[in-house]
Amino acid sequence: MNQHTPHPLDNAAWSALTTRQADLREGALHAFRYRADIAPFAAVERLTEESLRELAALTRSSGLVVFPSLAALPQIDDLMMESPGVLLQMIDMGAPMSSPSGGAIDDVVRLGEQDVPDMIALTEKTKPGPFGKRTREMGSYIGVRHEGQLVAMAGERMRLDGHTEISAVCVDDAHRGKGLAGRLINILREEIRSRGDTPFLHVFAHNPTAIGVYERLGFEVRQNFQLYRLTPR
Repeated sequence: MNQHTPHPLDNAAWSALTTRQADLREGALHAFRYRADIAPFAAVERLTEESLRELAALTRSSGLVVFPSLAALPQIDDLMMESPGVLLQMIDMGAPMSSPSGGAIDDVVRLGEQDVPDMIALTEKTKPGPFGKRTREMGSYIGVRHEGQLVAMAGERMRLDGHTEISAVCVDDAHRGKGLAGRLINILREEIRSRGDTPFLHVFAHNPTAIGVYERLGFEVRQNFQLYRLTPR
């Protein structure tokens, strides 16, 4: 009898770090993480005591890691575990894309190295999730400026064979309700689809506003993960 082959999105960070983003990783054998100044996400090949001990060694050398898991993690002496909630993985079902109005806002711009300070300032203000000084290197990032100020942003994070994650979707409070998030997401979706990849994203289960936006854009929940923050004991 053939064993069930896990879907690559069930272990997205591992799938990314062992394929298209292998150059962004650190670790060895059974546990990898993104370099600390890129992203806090870590992954193991299989959920075993050996792999979790390798993960614990990574936390000792590079600090906190974030670890989504389909199963509850066993207690490991070397690790302190905190769970901030359930993470929903949503996938683009290929529906036709609407064109949300952007209002009287400057055109969408491609964000580069020179924009990193503004990108970090916006994410610190809006809290879309972890964003470091080298997160931009994970993929393409776009944004909207108003009178020179970056007021909205979205980009690509995990990239694995056949799939690309949309992340860092954030809008300054003063510019909410103008369709900026949907506009940026749709641009990224079109670019990702044109490369032959399927867009996906992650959102906390306790964020119904964001979930509603993604559902209206054509995303559906694919999987639920328990999210863990792991630090060395």
